[in-house]
Amino acid sequence: MHEPDGAGPVRPRSRGRVVGAIAGSVALVGSLVAGTLFLSGRHGGGQVAAAPVIPTTTTVPATTVTTVATTVATSPPPAPPRPAARRPRAATVSAASARATAARAQYRGLGTWADVYDWTAAFTNGNPRFGPADVDAMAAQGVQTLYIQAAQATSADPVLEPRRLLPIVARAHQRGLRVVAWYLPDLTDVSADLAHLTAISRLAVDGVAVDIESRAVGDVATRNARLVDLSRALRAALPGRPIGAIVLPPTLTEVINPAYWPGFPWRSIAPLYDVWLPMAYWSFRSVSSNYRDGYRYTADSVIRLRNDLGQPGALVHPIGGIADQVSAADALRFVGAARATGCLGASLYDWRTTAGAVWPAMRTARAK
Repeated sequence: MHEPDGAGPVRPRSRGRVVGAIAGSVALVGSLVAGTLFLSGRHGGGQVAAAPVIPTTTTVPATTVTTVATTVATSPPPAPPRPAARRPRAATVSAASARATAARAQYRGLGTWADVYDWTAAFTNGNPRFGPADVDAMAAQGVQTLYIQAAQATSADPVLEPRRLLPIVARAHQRGLRVVAWYLPDLTDVSADLAHLTAISRLAVDGVAVDIESRAVGDVATRNARLVDLSRALRAALPGRPIGAIVLPPTLTEVINPAYWPGFPWRSIAPLYDVWLPMAYWSFRSVSSNYRDGYRYTADSVIRLRNDLGQPGALVHPIGGIADQVSAADALRFVGAARATGCLGASLYDWRTTAGAVWPAMRTARAK
């Protein structure tokens, strides 16, 4: 899982150790997040904090709410409306509300990530470096949700290596962590992608998320159509379950590199997902860029995301990183932006690249 730059995808496999200075961190958090609602379990749909004042000279567009006046005809209709006509809409609203409630529980608080290059034998040349013991270490650091890649598009197996995966999931639950299984569809075969996603949804996990970033399908119109088709099919297959969308942040696709994925179908997929996880990897940005800042890049990405969805109260859990290029001060600013924009929680990508010195800063993202 990675956020690309103009040169194409960059795989976050660097394993350098980052030692960040955390002096003065408490004061920094206080200055960033005072007066905002975050991770307390009281954050409801539409009840988000005001758009933050981002500490930069560049203006971030605020969400605009337009009220449309409706003219009601004075003549009565020829026959009273039948109550049955309203039931499907009411049922849809009720189902979405129930999913949103579940999503708040699954995606709130402090998270961390693992992919197939960490825990599988197949993608580590038989040398997996992640297992149940890592879950114990996560719990010690205060992690509340583990996001783990459970399938791979290049594999014929619906779920990768269950004998390795299931003990990790079981240990997470034993230690009080929630587990969200995720998968990166390449959209070359929508049916195969759907089979992987439905297979991982049947695991004993708390949630399922779709990593939407592959450009294996070169034609943008075809790629968009297949993404919409897959999203609709997955929603139909999992009508009562929350589904997360791991997405490229609009700051990347609209400002930094608009040619990377033009015309992304935000409004078409907006009703099909329940929580949004933008890959706001500010460490990929140049030092001279205004976006090489955890607060600015994260806040800008969240605001643009909600604008594009047409959902001011959209549930968001931003992903920061890449972790081995993040200092404690960076992490504090990242969490501060998540707080200021009323997000459910925050996490860094990924577990194995997060230095020990960064965890005290990240623990400020814990849900109460």
